[in-house]
Amino acid sequence: MKAVVLAGGYATRMWPITKHRPKMFLPIGESTVVDRIFAELEADDRIEEVYVSTNERFAPDFEAHLADSEFEKPQLSVEETTEEDDKFGVVGALAQLIDRENVDDDLLIIAGDNLISFDVADFLDEFQERDAPTLAAYDVGSREKAKSYGLVDLEGDRVVDFQEKPADPKSTLVSIACYAFPRTSLDLLETYLEDGNNPDEPGWFVQWLQNREPTYAYTFEGAWFDIGTPESYLDAVAWHLDGDSLVAGSATLEDTTIGENVHVMDDVTLEGTTLEQTIIFPNATVRDGDIRRSIIDEGTHLEELDLAGALIGAHTTITNGTE
Repeated sequence: MKAVVLAGGYATRMWPITKHRPKMFLPIGESTVVDRIFAELEADDRIEEVYVSTNERFAPDFEAHLADSEFEKPQLSVEETTEEDDKFGVVGALAQLIDRENVDDDLLIIAGDNLISFDVADFLDEFQERDAPTLAAYDVGSREKAKSYGLVDLEGDRVVDFQEKPADPKSTLVSIACYAFPRTSLDLLETYLEDGNNPDEPGWFVQWLQNREPTYAYTFEGAWFDIGTPESYLDAVAWHLDGDSLVAGSATLEDTTIGENVHVMDDVTLEGTTLEQTIIFPNATVRDGDIRRSIIDEGTHLEELDLAGALIGAHTTITNGTE
């Protein structure tokens, strides 16, 4: 098998913290979102190669990241885009990658911003047992949330209906951007695109495919986070920390209260400050603040501020409410 890790998005909903870094590099504890995926793929002997599908803007970041890692399987496959408006859509970019890399094997496709609690190996076991298109499905527990994803309707474990981003979802079981396709199914990507179908989300292809080939779902419980918004990133970190905090040894704390689900990174200075469910990137300084459910990027300097639900970009200075 081959694997593709989708990492070509620009994460505009998380700007400014993702304006100059791929969201897949956002830390979850001591690791990152994408490294958790790489580690599972590295350990599975069925996966021979891992293609990291990214864009021209972030290609140098991924090159440097992989060069510093211990992973041997990942290699870059770069789509020729530098901004959101240039993108081919995920399905379009995937078809180009398959052609560009001459992929002629069964294929696992997983979004690089997926934080999942199941073992990818278990998912592949079920796929290989069926030898048919298989997707991972999760109950988001909210019909409002389900509107943002591909809604999955099952009879047993077979997909009998699939609706991408339904306006009025009838259930809360959704596809989570983890798919496995037999080699023979990949040939249908070209047919799908030549017929003028939506080249954007993979769910549109699955919706089309399940009417043509038996398609199955691997359902799981536990946790799943789509790291696409500041809120989902904070929730993912909170799930990982499970009420604890993670404070770098090089951070300086004076008269500071660290609450639950707080991650303070290297060389941060905190004085007279209270933190709750907050992420502070390296080299930031916060004095006399009450910061809750916020993300403070690197090199930022804040004084005398009470913040809740804030997203502060790198190297920003705000003192007493004045930038």
